Amino acid sequence: MKRLAALVLALVVHLLTLASLALGVWVIVRDPGSILWWLLGATSLAIGWALRPRLGRLPADVEVLDRATAGELYGAADRVADRVGVKRPRKVAIRDLATRTSYDRVGLARTPVLVVGLPLWLALPPGLRVALLATAYARLPTGDERVVSEALDTLESWRDALLGAAAPLPIREEAQTKIAASSLGAMDHPGTTYEAAGAFGRLIGRVLGGPVLLLRYALARLARAGESRTLARERALALRVASAAELATLEELAAGGGYLAPMQAAALRGESVASIRQSALARSRLTDDGVLPSPPHSELLGTTESERIDEELLAHYVRAIRGFGLIS
Repeated sequence: MKRLAALVLALVVHLLTLASLALGVWVIVRDPGSILWWLLGATSLAIGWALRPRLGRLPADVEVLDRATAGELYGAADRVADRVGVKRPRKVAIRDLATRTSYDRVGLARTPVLVVGLPLWLALPPGLRVALLATAYARLPTGDERVVSEALDTLESWRDALLGAAAPLPIREEAQTKIAASSLGAMDHPGTTYEAAGAFGRLIGRVLGGPVLLLRYALARLARAGESRTLARERALALRVASAAELATLEELAAGGGYLAPMQAAALRGESVASIRQSALARSRLTDDGVLPSPPHSELLGTTESERIDEELLAHYVRAIRGFGLIS
């Protein structure tokens, strides 16, 4: 019931955005010869455009890999995607200093893109690499989850626009102080109109900001109520590929970041990528019963295939480890 209520509330938010766009068009078409109506219509269109749901885009530091030069990585990504039950990524990209691996649909064409964070990827044995891809695929939001999250982003934009101007800009206050202390003396100075308009704008912001805050609070509460269901769904999808033990190990590594400090120290000592990789794999081979002859692997990604991926990414690893010290 709460899930349905959250969806309905989110749709109301998106309808308000659509109404702003429609109002802008109607105002302009109503009297296209009037400058006033053009200004009002353009303002409404600008508001609707600013509050539109975002289609997603890749971060600036992402590098998209070509399938011809990273075929083994694309192949592993495709196999895991098939097992999880999501669309194969049309693009696989990397980030040098981001530890998180993500999967989403971006742009107007909703292109499925997998973005691999190199630091954690470099530290994982083949089996956990598969688990990492599986968890990234599993986190892809469903349609109603995306609608709700986009509505929350829209309400956040409303909150910033309405309440973000609760106080005058410090630089403007400083300028006003200098003007008031100038030769104008006790006479009225040019900032009077600005101050009045600013006060009026802040008043409107507080009046309209209250309902926006209430709506955002209600939607956030309803969204949080469905988090347990979302987490259960994501875990069930990831378990199609990885075992519960592998997921627990991966979660512990990603949360604690214990893998990162030895890699950073090795990078500072000038060790090679191969040496850093072997040190990371040595830790994964240690068990309570002894030392495994090879790193834990998966039927979807064997040791040989994992090594080929490392060969494909070698130049990217060399570049990335130079900046590992910047990761905190």
